[in-house]
Amino acid sequence: MTASAVPGPGRYSVYTGRVTNWPLLVVLSAALLVPLLSLGGLSHGGWLDPDGPAVPLAVAVAAVLVTVLAGLRVRTAAGPNGVSVHCGAFGWPRRTYRLAEIDRAEVTDLRSSLWRLPLGFWWTPQHTYYTLRAGTALRLTLHTGRTVTITVPDPHAAAAVVHEAKSA
Repeated sequence: MTASAVPGPGRYSVYTGRVTNWPLLVVLSAALLVPLLSLGGLSHGGWLDPDGPAVPLAVAVAAVLVTVLAGLRVRTAAGPNGVSVHCGAFGWPRRTYRLAEIDRAEVTDLRSSLWRLPLGFWWTPQHTYYTLRAGTALRLTLHTGRTVTITVPDPHAAAAVVHEAKSA
């Protein structure tokens, strides 16, 4: 994570940050592994039989790998090229919001409720979320009226870098 004031003419600041929700990753992995391994332990066939424990074990390992690689991690970069967001170990889904698309950047407070958890990549017709936890987050409002909410380690620094880049 880096953030600094604009040092002089022709220079600019760049913000980079990465967030990983390790506690949720452990909980989700355990929630996937325990039932599938229990099913494999209850089987009475040999290891490679269709009723054996190899199939549930393979499904459990695949589910944990997909969870680890595809989600629960967001990398963000903000600067003169706009704001880029990459999710998961392979950076997908990824999206770049150019400065010309961004109307304003602000810090918002994500609150979890009984009906909504601020978790993962999801979108509605007016909103896109790249969020991993409750708390403060960077919110971009695009010229189209669409909002983009991103979990970043320091949302105030990210918003300041976007404001500096837009004013330069």
